[in-house]
Amino acid sequence: MTVAGPAARVLVVEDERTLADALAEGLREDGFAVETAADGLQAFDLALPGRFDLIVLDLMLPGLSGLDLCARLRRDGVATPVLVLTARSGDGDQIRALGAGADDFLPKPFSYRVLLARVRALLRRTRGITTLVAGDLRLDRAGRRCHRGAVEIELTPREFTLLELFMARAGRVVPKRLALDEVWDRSLCEDTNVFEVYVGYLRRKIDLPFGRHALGTVRGAGYRLDPRGG
Repeated sequence: MTVAGPAARVLVVEDERTLADALAEGLREDGFAVETAADGLQAFDLALPGRFDLIVLDLMLPGLSGLDLCARLRRDGVATPVLVLTARSGDGDQIRALGAGADDFLPKPFSYRVLLARVRALLRRTRGITTLVAGDLRLDRAGRRCHRGAVEIELTPREFTLLELFMARAGRVVPKRLALDEVWDRSLCEDTNVFEVYVGYLRRKIDLPFGRHALGTVRGAGYRLDPRGG
């Protein structure tokens, strides 16, 4: 029996055919509708319309790497949760995967039961969530609109994406490097001052006019959005 239900659609992106087939078979037996893709470009074409509830993604792919695929999907507004699988170990790869927009990270080799638990947890947490809320601060992902109480706040696309990053992780520290990786192309932007400038823009829009202090600085670590809205 699956918590997610038979309607949950999963895209498995894995170029190792034996593993891809085993994952697809296991997930189907647990009630998921599964499609597979063997390279990043094929996966991008499949996932772009937002057809799936979750993507299980290997990092080492032909055509387009898993990191680049994830970053492209996020830039194109695809919010489908992504569970990254990789044979690489170390904090660096995990940080890069999360920075590219992944929601969770599972190193190979792994237990299928652990993967299934992660899939179900991600679906419980993210499936159907189109509005992020922190107190009276609301972000409508589908409509690309932001409100503080009854007041609508105009945001640029980059400000919206940065606030979405903070609100999706409300209560947790968001390091500068993670924000630069997720909101900006890290190969084009190495200046962490850009991050601070945009944090300032957000504060002047979501906090200062309302006498709030939701977006706080965590010295030496990054920034944190108060889940109560400040």
